[in-house]
Amino acid sequence: MTHLRKLRTASILKRVSSNFDENHFRLLGTPARPIGSFPSAQTPRLYRTKRNPVTESCEITWPENAGRVSRAVRQEAQAALLDYLYGSRGLHFADAENMSKNSPHFLNKLLKCVGSDKEIRQSVSRYLLYHPVNEFEPFFESLGLKPSEYVHFLPPNSMFLIDESLLLHNYAVLCQFGVARSRIGKIYKEAAEVFRYDFKVLQSKLRAYEELGLSRYALVKFIVAAPYLLVGDVDVAFVEVLEKLRSLGFETSWVQGYLSESDSYNWGRMLGVLSFLSDIGCSNKQLGVLLGQHPDFVFEASGGRTFLLIGIFLKFGCTMSQICSMFLQFPQIEVTKFVLNMRRCFLILHEIKMEFTEIGKIVHSQPLLLGSIALKSTNTLLLHLKIGKKELSRYIQENPQEMKNWVFGRTLRPLELGENLRSKTHKMKFLLDIGFVENPNKITEVVNQFQGNGWELQERFDCIVEAGLDRDEVCKLIKRYPLVLCQSKKLIEMKIDLLVNHLCYPLSTLLSFPRYLTCGIKRVKHRVFMYNWLKDQGTVEPGSALSTILYPSDLCFLRKFVNHHPCGLEVWQDLKNKIYSG
Repeated sequence: MTHLRKLRTASILKRVSSNFDENHFRLLGTPARPIGSFPSAQTPRLYRTKRNPVTESCEITWPENAGRVSRAVRQEAQAALLDYLYGSRGLHFADAENMSKNSPHFLNKLLKCVGSDKEIRQSVSRYLLYHPVNEFEPFFESLGLKPSEYVHFLPPNSMFLIDESLLLHNYAVLCQFGVARSRIGKIYKEAAEVFRYDFKVLQSKLRAYEELGLSRYALVKFIVAAPYLLVGDVDVAFVEVLEKLRSLGFETSWVQGYLSESDSYNWGRMLGVLSFLSDIGCSNKQLGVLLGQHPDFVFEASGGRTFLLIGIFLKFGCTMSQICSMFLQFPQIEVTKFVLNMRRCFLILHEIKMEFTEIGKIVHSQPLLLGSIALKSTNTLLLHLKIGKKELSRYIQENPQEMKNWVFGRTLRPLELGENLRSKTHKMKFLLDIGFVENPNKITEVVNQFQGNGWELQERFDCIVEAGLDRDEVCKLIKRYPLVLCQSKKLIEMKIDLLVNHLCYPLSTLLSFPRYLTCGIKRVKHRVFMYNWLKDQGTVEPGSALSTILYPSDLCFLRKFVNHHPCGLEVWQDLKNKIYSG
C-alpha cells in the first residue's frame, strides 16, 4: 500500500474522453438469473410452484392507491402478512415483520386482490392460505428496492425464500453486522454475488476490513456507499485512499462525513485524483489545505468532475504546473458548478465565432474567471451590449476581465467602442442636422432605436426628399416618427412607388401618415385592394384616409368594412391567399 500510481497525460485524456455522466460504478446484479436453489430439509409442499397470482392479475402501485387504503386496513393486512410469513412460512420474526411493514407496493396489490371485505385480516389470511405468494417481492421491497429495480432479481423457478439458504444467510450476516435492512437492497443491486457466498465467506471479508482498524460503524458506511468492496479480496485502492488521506491529516470520520449512502463511489478513481494532484507538484501540505476547502474534488462523482476539469485544461495546452497553480487558487465554488460555468463560457465563445486557439489563450490567462462566472446567453449579450459577434469576440480577447460584468443579476450597458462608437457619432450628427437640438434626451433614445450606420440614415433621408417632398417637411416627418429611417433605402423606394403609382395616393400622404413606411408591403396590398373592392361594390364610401385602412387590427378592419358585404369574408380570404403566397 505504499506506492501511488503515476498518471500520464494520455491516460488522463482517455479518462476525460469517456462519458463521466454514465454510471461508473460496478453494477454486479445479474438479471433474469436464479439466485440459486439449494437443498433444505423442510416440510414437503402439498401444492405445485406456479406463477404468483398477485403479480399476474393485480398490477397496481402503492402511490396511486394510497389514499384509498385506511391506516387501520393497512395494519390489519400487515398483521395477516406477518402471521403468514412467520407462522406459516417459518421465517425469522424480525425478517417477517420487516417484510410486512416495509413492502407497501406488494401489500397494496394484495389488498386489491382481496377486495373490500370488512374482516381484512381474516380475508388476507384466507387468501394467503390458498394463494401462496412470491416471497421475494416483499423481501426485496423491504430492502429498499422498487418493483422496477427488483423484478430482474426474481428467481424464475422459486417463490419461497427458504429455498435460498445462502441468500438468507448472507442477508442475516449483514443485518447482524449493523447494516440497516433498508440499505441492503442497494448492496444487492450493485453486488448481487455477495448474497451467493458460501457460509462464513462474508464474515471473513468483513473481518479482514476490521483488522485494518476500521470500526463497524465506519465499515457499514463504506460498504453501503461502495458495495463492491465486499467482492473479491480487500480493495487495495480503498485502503490506499484512506492511508493517503490519513497522511494528509484526515481521519476516517472525516471521510465518512462526505459519503452519501444514496450514491456509489469508485475508490480507484479517487486514488487516481489524489495521485495526479501529487504528481503535478502539490505538496502534502498544499493538498491537505486544498481538500480541506474543496472535499468535492475527491468525493463528487468519485473525482470524475476533477478529472474532467483536468482534461479540459490539458486539451487547451495547459502545463502541469499551470494546472497545479490553478487548483491551489481554486475559488469557493463547487467543482461541478465550476465545470458547468466553463462549458457555458466555451459555448458562448464558440457562438460568437471565436477560434479554438483564441479560446485557448483566454483559458491560459483566465482559467479561474471562466469557471467562476455564469454568463448570460449569447443573444442577450449581443442585444444589450449593442455589438456584433466579431466585435464582441475581439473585445473579449482584449478585455477578458470584462466578462465578470456580464453575469446573471447584472445590468448590461451598451459597449462604446470602435465601429459602434463611430456609428453612434454619425447618428448623433445626423439627428442634430435635422433639428433634434431642442430635446437632447430624445436624441439618445432615437439613436438607440436606429439600425444601421450614420451614413445609411442620411441616404434614407435623401431618398424620401428625392421622391418629391420638401426637406423641411421630411425633417418634421422624421421627428414625428423616427422609425421611418429603420427601413432600408431599397424598401423605402418600393413603398413610395407602391403608394403613388399602384395605390394612387398622393405623396403628401406620408406627411399625415408616416407610419405607412413601416408597414409590411403585403399587409398594405391586402388592406387597400380589399378596400378598393368594397368601394367598387358600393359598400364603403370613397376617400377614407390611408391610416383608417392600414392602422386598425384585422378584427377591427373586418368589423368596420369587410363584414358589411355578404361576400366580403370570402374575397378577404382569397386576396390573402394570393398576396401572402406570392
